[in-house]
Amino acid sequence: MLKPLVLVIHISIFLFMSLRCGIVGLPNVGKSTLFNAITAKQAEAANYPFCTIEPNVGTVLVPDERMQQIADVVHTPTLVPATLEIVDIAGLVKGASKGEGLGNQFLSHIREVDAIVHVVRCFDDDNIIHVEGRIDPADDIVTIETELMLADLDSMERRIERLRKNAKKEKELLLQLDLAEKIITGLSEGIPARTILETDEEKVMARQFFLLSSKPILFAANVAESDLPDGNDYSKKVAEVAEASGAKMLIISAQTEADIAELPEEERPEFLESIGLNLSGLDRLIKTAYDLLGLQTYFTAGEKEVHAWTIRKGAAAPEAAGAIHSDFEKGFIRAEVMSYRDLIELGSEQKVKVAGKLRSEGKEYIVKDGDVIVFRFNV
Repeated sequence: MLKPLVLVIHISIFLFMSLRCGIVGLPNVGKSTLFNAITAKQAEAANYPFCTIEPNVGTVLVPDERMQQIADVVHTPTLVPATLEIVDIAGLVKGASKGEGLGNQFLSHIREVDAIVHVVRCFDDDNIIHVEGRIDPADDIVTIETELMLADLDSMERRIERLRKNAKKEKELLLQLDLAEKIITGLSEGIPARTILETDEEKVMARQFFLLSSKPILFAANVAESDLPDGNDYSKKVAEVAEASGAKMLIISAQTEADIAELPEEERPEFLESIGLNLSGLDRLIKTAYDLLGLQTYFTAGEKEVHAWTIRKGAAAPEAAGAIHSDFEKGFIRAEVMSYRDLIELGSEQKVKVAGKLRSEGKEYIVKDGDVIVFRFNV
């Protein structure tokens, strides 16, 4: 007997991993101030290096105005947004890969995140010390990237001898050995792993190496409020580096985000408009992170709740079902799909069905951003 998916799943029933972004940078660039502002948590933010040692972790809700629109149609007061986990990792310095400033401990925290938000100081303030005694965003970026690559190089050089030995007995390891040698050559030439890994096959194979420099990077140019929204000469240097490396970049003011966090919710839009912004730094960071990682959102919706689910772009229906529970992917039969726009415009699932816009899709269907889906499965 076929068992259809209950239209909505209470969030506490299943465990799922949220997207994790690690905030990194040199000491005193505004990392912890930004973390405090966007997560409403109080990580220590002080004017000296290494005031953060253990990583602070905060979970933020991913804003999506479509959820409330859907909820109004299906008549539910309960919204379950997707979540983003933010990890505030202590400041790195030159020599971190060799243990300077507790560097090895800090670098290990980066291995656990999906993407890196690299905060770069783009403001002048004589009252906040810079570990290098000057403001040079391009050089700061090189410092952090070099430490990530040096840590990767050390890790790979220790691993490759074991690979060479085992590849003589296990021929299937030859491909791994070839890739490891390619990575070591590239890292030795100052090329980060994200650039070295050219094909999807190489990227998948390299996951077992846990390479720091393979993480996608979003540069956050931290400017003074007076330099919003367009930035300054410092942030232009960050933009040049981002464009040359294929990374994403946004201009943000950590102190301004802290001020916004102190405002009542209803006053924030007017304040943002007064400084030339439509979205807060958190909203822009999330949108850029989703784009960076190739992610999108689909929804389940019913009288109990509207639930947003994060999946990769290009995911087929069974994979999307697996975001809810692995059993849904294993026992997938079909997906009943409608566009959220059709649901909003027509006013009910029944009207969508009558209009011929409720579709029954099979295993080959590629889920689109904004789809509202009911999965049918059998386990």
